[in-house]
Amino acid sequence: MEEQHEKDLQQSASPLNIAIIVLSIYVLGALPIDTFFTLSHETTMLLEYIDSAICFVFLYDFIKRFIKAENKLKFMQWGWIDLISSIPTFHYLRAGRAMRLIRIVRILRAFRSTRHLINHVYKNKTQGAFTTVSIISLLMIIFSSIAILQVEHVPNSNIKTAEDALWWAYVTLTTVGYGDKYPVTTEGRIIAGALIAVGFGLFGTFTSFLTAWFLKNTNLHNNQNT
Repeated sequence: MEEQHEKDLQQSASPLNIAIIVLSIYVLGALPIDTFFTLSHETTMLLEYIDSAICFVFLYDFIKRFIKAENKLKFMQWGWIDLISSIPTFHYLRAGRAMRLIRIVRILRAFRSTRHLINHVYKNKTQGAFTTVSIISLLMIIFSSIAILQVEHVPNSNIKTAEDALWWAYVTLTTVGYGDKYPVTTEGRIIAGALIAVGFGLFGTFTSFLTAWFLKNTNLHNNQNT
């Protein structure tokens, strides 16, 4: 089952696989945030939204692969990790043993998915570039949303909710910049500047990927006609 899961991730850059990898990497990054920082109510709400997304995606992936598995018992030798990873970490579980168990299992799953991502990028550089850009973009939106909520806590701030933070991060990374939401603190502006710079870099990388993909398909078409 482990080998089949790795094969599936490496062969496809589908939205589901990208979401699985993004959320797995998020699990690794969110652990120190939730452990060492005092989070505001809105930041906690944002983390709970992301946790719900993790549960949905992991559970959907587990059910999909469980149905496809020919040997269900053999599948569950590793599948139990994915099943436990899909359990929501409700607030009343945060201090209990169940929460610690879920976190440990999610970390195991995260390391496995990250290893598969590295293999995929090295084996298929063109498709790997697209996968990498997609993953970095989503991770930047998630973590910049968390960061901006933590620093924009002054009375005149207009980024007050988890929804505001996600919307601001999305339009900033894509360099659209509607201007309806913007940071007013020095820390928030530093985060915004870094996010804009990353957005420009990702846009250039994505353009290069499209050019390489177009040239590759053109060469294949020309070779078939000759």
